[in-house]
Amino acid sequence: MTMLPVAAHIPAAAVSGQPFATVTLEADERRLRRKALRLSTGEDVLLDFPATITLADGDALQLADGRLVGIRAAQEVLYEVTARDQAHLVRLAWHIGNRHLPAQLEAGRLLIRRDHVIREMLVGLGATVRDVEATFSPEHGAYHGHSHGAENHVLRLHR
Repeated sequence: MTMLPVAAHIPAAAVSGQPFATVTLEADERRLRRKALRLSTGEDVLLDFPATITLADGDALQLADGRLVGIRAAQEVLYEVTARDQAHLVRLAWHIGNRHLPAQLEAGRLLIRRDHVIREMLVGLGATVRDVEATFSPEHGAYHGHSHGAENHVLRLHR
């Protein structure tokens, strides 16, 4: 059985129309180049892009037949890290980054994957660390590779 191919990636800001199905993926699963995806309808589709992309919550995939598939970020088990003040939060972020850990950076908190050793380190540095379940969209490193304006660009496959 041949899987229906994905024809385009559409960033959330450019999505028009309602998806007929969704696919829910964790942060690591949303960074991909070639992968078979099982939709909420039970159908399988094939994503095969020329380069690795990162799908965001709210993005869509346009199938070869024109239908849209909505991308949903899965709930993940994480730590919410908060600090005494902004300067303290920046120092905590530095310690997390120094260990090359994926982190979602927000104005008043950091989200990281659960790791009891890192939790102990952060508490020792004065952080408040709380278990949460949330969607996770970590920052990508400086060498991650990106194209400027990609958030408004529809990536289409040419076969």
